[in-house]
Amino acid sequence: MAARRLTAISLYTGVGGLDFGFEAAGFATAAAVELDAVSCRTVRLNRPKWGLLEGDIHDISSEAILAKAGLRAGEPDVLIGGPPCQPFSKSSYWVNGDALRLDDPRADTLTAYLRVLRDTRPKAFLLENVYGLVYKGKDEGLRHLLEGIEQINREVGTRYTVTWKMLNAAHYGVPQIRERVFLIGSREGIPFQFPAPTHCAKEEISLLDAREPYRTAWDAIGDLPRMPNEPSLAVGGKWGDLLPTIPEGQNYLWHTNRGGGSQLFGWRTRYWSFLLKLAKDQPSWTIQAQPGSAIGPFHWCNRKLSIAEMCRLQTFPDGLEFECGRTDAQKMLGNAVPSLLAEVLAREIRRQLLGDKGNLGTLKLIPPVRRPIPEPERLKPLPAKYRQHIGDHADHPGEGRFSARKKAQRDPVASELPLLSASGAD
Repeated sequence: MAARRLTAISLYTGVGGLDFGFEAAGFATAAAVELDAVSCRTVRLNRPKWGLLEGDIHDISSEAILAKAGLRAGEPDVLIGGPPCQPFSKSSYWVNGDALRLDDPRADTLTAYLRVLRDTRPKAFLLENVYGLVYKGKDEGLRHLLEGIEQINREVGTRYTVTWKMLNAAHYGVPQIRERVFLIGSREGIPFQFPAPTHCAKEEISLLDAREPYRTAWDAIGDLPRMPNEPSLAVGGKWGDLLPTIPEGQNYLWHTNRGGGSQLFGWRTRYWSFLLKLAKDQPSWTIQAQPGSAIGPFHWCNRKLSIAEMCRLQTFPDGLEFECGRTDAQKMLGNAVPSLLAEVLAREIRRQLLGDKGNLGTLKLIPPVRRPIPEPERLKPLPAKYRQHIGDHADHPGEGRFSARKKAQRDPVASELPLLSASGAD
């Protein structure tokens, strides 16, 4: 018997990263709200049956969203979305102790999500955000959401409970390091249990461990053309020709007094993603939405990643079309949630919160394991134009994030910044 088709309302849809994952888990996007014109054009091109509403969510009523979905309040199975997190200093009407007003025209993006949650009353909801939402001492956004959900329960008589946790996509089979916070809730007060990680570093696996090794960049893109005929993938700028001298999985730190190359830079004097290169046998580093000319991750063939490669690393379904330039495509892809992680969570929402005990089979969006993994690319000698930069460069003063970065070189999914001690997921 086919699995029951469930309905989702999607806010801040973007290119559809969350939606593709929920689609793979048996949900249909009945209504989607997105402001960005390029994202809307891309959604219409690839998923014309989604009920897309193009515009600012603050100008789109909850009634219009329900009408587009063909649903009444209480009927949607799930509300999903990743609101862009605005600076909360602008939301002084609640930071200063005023009552949270979900219909206030000054509402921020999180409040708009709460307004639609209140008015549509789905059986479950998922909200995704950057991990800064739960930094110690800077958790105004999280408190704002939790207080808003309590207010909704008082106003409309629901029993929404919330479980939140920071997840790294690589722990669930995504071939990319990407940390995000997820809040998941049930209208009936059912507590949600986040699934245990299914993947880890090979050296962490013991005889009794059910986890698999991380999916790698080679697993994701090893079958794609090694050198696509796309001039836009060439790396220019002052430092582009330095990439062939950096090993796979390394960055500019290779060319410091603690690396194995030439001393061209001071230790920790650049961004971590400066001249950062993928390694075939490791997950990709996080795909950036708006990188500079020397900001990676770059392909091991010393070029920018193609749109098809970024889609694979984000575990989007194959066959998507993009009628836009590479810059717009990377912005959409870099802002998206890896679809496989969304599929994993959507399946758990079905099972735990919607009472669906049917067998959904294997994950649809997980990359295959590709073996053998080729040897790393050979390094090229330092171009003559960079020799003038060789010298005794000062390290960045202080510890800063050095300890976390050092750990990240051993474990590429190590967290860097302090989070709240309680995850809400126990």
